[in-house]
Amino acid sequence: MSNETFFSLQGQVAVVTGGGRGIGEAIAVRLTAAGARVAILDTNQAAAEEVAARLNGLGLYCDVSSAASVQTAVDEIGRKLGPLQILVNNAGITGRTVPLWELQESELDQVYAVNLKGVFLTCRAVISGMLEKGYGRIVNVASISGKEGNPTMIPYSSTKAAVICLTKALAKEVAGKGDITVNSISPAVIRTKILDTVAPDTVKYMVSRIPMGRTGTVEEISALVHFLASRESSFTTGQCYDISGGRATY
Repeated sequence: MSNETFFSLQGQVAVVTGGGRGIGEAIAVRLTAAGARVAILDTNQAAAEEVAARLNGLGLYCDVSSAASVQTAVDEIGRKLGPLQILVNNAGITGRTVPLWELQESELDQVYAVNLKGVFLTCRAVISGMLEKGYGRIVNVASISGKEGNPTMIPYSSTKAAVICLTKALAKEVAGKGDITVNSISPAVIRTKILDTVAPDTVKYMVSRIPMGRTGTVEEISALVHFLASRESSFTTGQCYDISGGRATY
């Protein structure tokens, strides 16, 4: 048998947005274990730096809803770690979990700015470098709610649906221009601290829709992201992979 290490990311530079806790932190840990040098971006700079210190990576403040903040972070990663090969867009917020008629326009704008505009800005900031090098992996974290729509989560559900379509469109734009793939994943409810900000009835509803009858784990999410970030995923692009305990209907 070959001694080759499958799914190795040795020598590659990866960036994980929202990497200071939860799913993003777990992804950063997994990619580091596979050999990547990881930059953790977060609006909580202390959390990003703490995770980075444990992983011998780079922790930076970044507001993904700001083009200037994103470009500053990407430029610093380039100077300190080298050209980016892997982008994981994990940063996201849920917003208030209430019916549409109780939402303010500003609340939709806030969720949109992080969940959708943030993905657009980070992809735009790295894609030219990937095209120049002829290689890259982009993984966008969407949600099962972006496929099915969760009641009392209209801003979150609609922006995650948009992330899925952004992924598919960008994948087609770069297909055939080197070994560059763009994929997304759609987790169901995952046990992280973010659930503490969601109304208990909403969490109960989401778990009740999962045939496996449980929440997912951050380790399960990071394993799927690891594959999509690897060289072995070279014939997989424009896809949205469910990791939902069987909830997905399409």
